[in-house]
Amino acid sequence: MKKVIIFTSVAFASGVLFTNVFNSMVISEAVKSNIPNSVIAAREYFKTVNPGDFFKIFSPATQILTLLSLILFWKTAKSARLFLVIALLSYISGDIFAFTYFHPRHDIMYLSQPIPNAETLQRISSEWSSMNWVRSLVLFIGVVFSFLAIDKIYSVRQISNRADL
Repeated sequence: MKKVIIFTSVAFASGVLFTNVFNSMVISEAVKSNIPNSVIAAREYFKTVNPGDFFKIFSPATQILTLLSLILFWKTAKSARLFLVIALLSYISGDIFAFTYFHPRHDIMYLSQPIPNAETLQRISSEWSSMNWVRSLVLFIGVVFSFLAIDKIYSVRQISNRADL
């Protein structure tokens, strides 16, 4: 069961990372393509659901699963514990970025009335796009450290299994 939890945490974290990259490569580029018309179209498109609906589920789930992995593998190896702590802090940092940086810009672009002028929308869109790559890097660091933790856990287990022979 412990293995299922840690592998699920990495799968979810990878999903969050690649969804974030998708947002940078596709959605952000589409929104920046023809401001203000593209922002108006995005407002209509996102009335029912938006990428935030995905992140509201999978980002906290990733953090919970990573925390649970940290607890379950606490005694395995000090380095595995450190790797999981770094991964968890990376995933939490991604959400801190979301709430402090991205949500206010999202609200201006997609919810404010009246729609801001084209210059403001262009600036906000550009800022959002640039910083989303930073957020992707932070999430990538978390995924790398999650994998390093798994590698360490399996290395320790192999050594202990050899010692039992």
